[in-house]
Amino acid sequence: MSLLVVGLSHRSAPVSVLERASLSADAKVKLLHDTLAAEPAAEATVLATCNRIELYADVDKFHAGVAELSTLLAQHSGVALEELTPYLYVHYEDRAVHHLFSVACGLDSMVVGEGQILGQIKDALALGQELHTAGRLINDLFQQALRVGKRAHSETGIDRAGQSLVTFGLEQLAGHAVPVGEWAAGKRALVIGAGSMSSLAAATLARVGVAEIVVANRTAERAERLAEILVASGTGVAARAVTMGAVTDELTRVDVVVSCTGATGLVLTGDDVARAVEGGPEAPSPAGPEGRAPATGTADGSAGTGPATAGAVAQGPGAGAAGAATHGPGAGDGARTAVAVADAEVVARLVAAAEAGRRLADAGAARTIVPAPATAEPDGCPLGLDAPAGDGRSALTGVDATSLELHGTWADQGEAAAQRQPRRTVRSSVAGTAVRLALLDLAMPRDIDAAVHRIPGVRLVDIESLAEASADAPMAADVDAVRTIVADEVAAFGAAQRAAHITPTVVALRAMAAEVVAMEVARLDGRVPDLDERQRAEVTQTVRRVVDKLLHAPTVRVKQLASEPGGAGYAEALRELFDLDPQTVESVSRADAADPKNDDDPGRAS
Repeated sequence: MSLLVVGLSHRSAPVSVLERASLSADAKVKLLHDTLAAEPAAEATVLATCNRIELYADVDKFHAGVAELSTLLAQHSGVALEELTPYLYVHYEDRAVHHLFSVACGLDSMVVGEGQILGQIKDALALGQELHTAGRLINDLFQQALRVGKRAHSETGIDRAGQSLVTFGLEQLAGHAVPVGEWAAGKRALVIGAGSMSSLAAATLARVGVAEIVVANRTAERAERLAEILVASGTGVAARAVTMGAVTDELTRVDVVVSCTGATGLVLTGDDVARAVEGGPEAPSPAGPEGRAPATGTADGSAGTGPATAGAVAQGPGAGAAGAATHGPGAGDGARTAVAVADAEVVARLVAAAEAGRRLADAGAARTIVPAPATAEPDGCPLGLDAPAGDGRSALTGVDATSLELHGTWADQGEAAAQRQPRRTVRSSVAGTAVRLALLDLAMPRDIDAAVHRIPGVRLVDIESLAEASADAPMAADVDAVRTIVADEVAAFGAAQRAAHITPTVVALRAMAAEVVAMEVARLDGRVPDLDERQRAEVTQTVRRVVDKLLHAPTVRVKQLASEPGGAGYAEALRELFDLDPQTVESVSRADAADPKNDDDPGRAS
């Protein structure tokens, strides 16, 4: 197996590049024909969606294959190769299999666990079969990817992972005794970021009844696009976009903030929040007769949006880590921001997913500070740590890499930093305590300074406190379970492919042995012509049994060895040792590939 995938996705490229590089139906057909016409590729298919373009091929040379596939993608997408290259990622052999299986399970989607990608993988396979560009490897790979994706959705709760995180966080902000819908009704919300989790959070806020949503993002057009989609969602929410420079002003007039960016530094500091709470609302809510603000978004998404400015904080999934999701030639430098925003169809699915979500009990995740009475002890740090007020990061406890997958900000990240000491959560015990500003931080590393929970009237919920509130970590467990499924399936697929690779050589060896037996039996007939039919049959059967017994152990063992990593050389060794005709082996391979039993209907796998 020499599987190669070259592509770009929302994790490696900005939405502007993805939009320009999109492939029409005719472009897909031409791309596949040209790929097979290229020297390195024997079979191929293309997986093209609104969030990714990936070309899969069986190649005989890695470097030549990467160069050829990259060039073809540039030619047929209409984006110059020198412009496209920084956003491309490359996966090869087992790593390519792991990538596709992860995609099929929804681990690489904008919203973790979404199932629409399975239909798109099925379409990619069907196109390759229709154009006869998909051979044995592509057929086996994509059919197995469909099975793996179905297994992940049936055996785990991965399809609820992303939705559950947002819903659980809002439940903790609302508190145990208040339904989320009642708590959110009429509130004004600020969503920082325009990536997958931010889009999901915005859709959920719109569903539960907030009056207005303000979207802030470093790239203004992505914020405008999300605001436009929210206005058109049919929920009646007013939505508008602002630049990152306007965030501190918006803090003074909103009630709820949800932040999920890929920034490596804090987006909201303790001082930012303190000033906003002390300053209070600067303007009354533009509420309509039912407490809802009129929609301020327009068809072009420009209403309510200031001029685009270059923010200092990277936003969206994968920001600051584009290179980490890039493998092989053409990898980015790690400093490029990779941001994407859901389209209308995606947000519609998010709203539907949010409506199907289950409620989770409040277990103390929210932290609210109430002005302490004069008799309060001075040393009651809610964190249980001696973190300076301006350094929320020193209070960060470890969150494993599973949580990173949940909000779709980075791909292929390593394990998170070492665990630090857990801290105590603090909840208000005063009935009816007024919360001036509710903050939900879904980013890792955190977007909001952990010290803000000390500010009177501020309630903070973040990834760390969500993990504390849910000891069994159901969302993390689902992602971890899917990762285990993917790892097991990749190993099994690799072993099966390596074993299948040696099968033609074993078949050719046994054919050669049968030919030797037939020649020796014919020679025996000439030397001992008086043998009757029964005697001749007995002699022939005896010789065949001897040959079969001599070949049985070596052929069984070579199949076992070939199925292990690094076992590809056993087929060549077998051909050399027995002086097998390469053309005979190749003819067996072609006959096996042409067997109709190998051309399964893709519908069976989906």
